[in-house]
Amino acid sequence: MGVESGSIMRGQNLNPTIKNILLLDSGGGRIAVKYCTDEWPTNTAKEAFEKSVFTKTQKTNARTEVEIAMFESNIVVYKFVQDLHFFVTGGEDENELILASVLQGFIDAVGLLLRGNVEKKEALENLDLILLCLDEIVDGGIILETDGNVIAGKVASHSFDSGASLSEQTLGQALATAREHLTRSLLK
Repeated sequence: MGVESGSIMRGQNLNPTIKNILLLDSGGGRIAVKYCTDEWPTNTAKEAFEKSVFTKTQKTNARTEVEIAMFESNIVVYKFVQDLHFFVTGGEDENELILASVLQGFIDAVGLLLRGNVEKKEALENLDLILLCLDEIVDGGIILETDGNVIAGKVASHSFDSGASLSEQTLGQALATAREHLTRSLLK
């Protein structure tokens, strides 16, 4: 390992972890969240953090690209889609690109599972799928998956296996859409 690669790694966490993933509505209300640390030990502390992050980011225009902000010694990456606000939080020593890939994977998976209707009403009607997405993305802060197609496929298969809200037709549509996106990404 040369000096250059050593200097690149200095200051970056070699085992990236996520502190939380938040999905809020356009008013800052909680839709689905997953906390992976005890940094926010009570529900009140979690809600206060969500409100603070929402307030700090609401005036930005994070609709076309992922935005990055430092907040309370944390890196927060976020993006807004329709009336939903997606956030991923990591420690100040985490790699922003890794956090952004987690965020984009979450957004892509939700888009696939909601069949392109990424909006609050649809998210609430399919909350079980969104919560399963969070479980497929991160466990105990450790990143499991960042590819939206893979996440959506796993969620769809879990939902189908458990007989949950996905009908066979919806499952087929979700998998077909995931296949289309995967094919397009491979052909690029």
